[in-house]
Amino acid sequence: TVGFSGADLENMLNESAIMAARLNKKAIDMHDLEESATRVKLGPEKQRLQSELDRRMTAYHEAGHALVAWEMPHVDPVHRISIVSRGMSLGHTMTEPIDRVHETKAHLLEQIAMMMGGRAAEALVFDDITTGASNDIEKATQVARAMVTKFGMSELGPVNFDGERTIYEQSDLSQEMAAKIDVEVKKISDVAYKQAITILTRLRGKLDIIAEELMKKETIDSDEFIKLIGPKKGQAAATVPAKSGSTSKAK
Repeated sequence: TVGFSGADLENMLNESAIMAARLNKKAIDMHDLEESATRVKLGPEKQRLQSELDRRMTAYHEAGHALVAWEMPHVDPVHRISIVSRGMSLGHTMTEPIDRVHETKAHLLEQIAMMMGGRAAEALVFDDITTGASNDIEKATQVARAMVTKFGMSELGPVNFDGERTIYEQSDLSQEMAAKIDVEVKKISDVAYKQAITILTRLRGKLDIIAEELMKKETIDSDEFIKLIGPKKGQAAATVPAKSGSTSKAK
């Protein structure tokens, strides 16, 4: 629930209580909390009639996101993968968010690669692409553009091209510079997409394993995911409680 407001937490617990009551439970358990937290983030489950091909495409799409996240060292660990429809999405891949003080260029680039993982999996497995990646592409483009225009993380250097301007001051950004920004944004997106394709091509066997498991179970949690393909790099060792005079930090 990193990033949840007080209202989000209240909503989550209210949903949990309703779910527990419907099942005649005397207490809220973790399953209720997991489901209600997902509802707050993504909306309730939706029953949609899908063909076997549609389900398989969704399974590989989400497996692509998850496997790229698993391979990238700076991306947060995979928390849940599902092909259950919620809101406008046919499936989702959630990571376990780490509350960061600083956002790094490496992490942002890997996040974009993860977002491209779904589209990359479609192209690799089906030699075709779907409209299911539209939201991923939109978010990836937003991050890439912020890197170029706000954070100075491109070859254009440490300049803010997205400052506070009124409608009359938009001309401050020349057409030539706007074109250069577009080129840098596309360059970041293209590199991330190629990274995702490279990872999934190399780990094709694991991609098939995850997708097939999703076809069977529809939802895979973090423990099941690790059992299928192993722990994320740098997370093989369990966190050990800190001893007196020493520090310990989960990775």
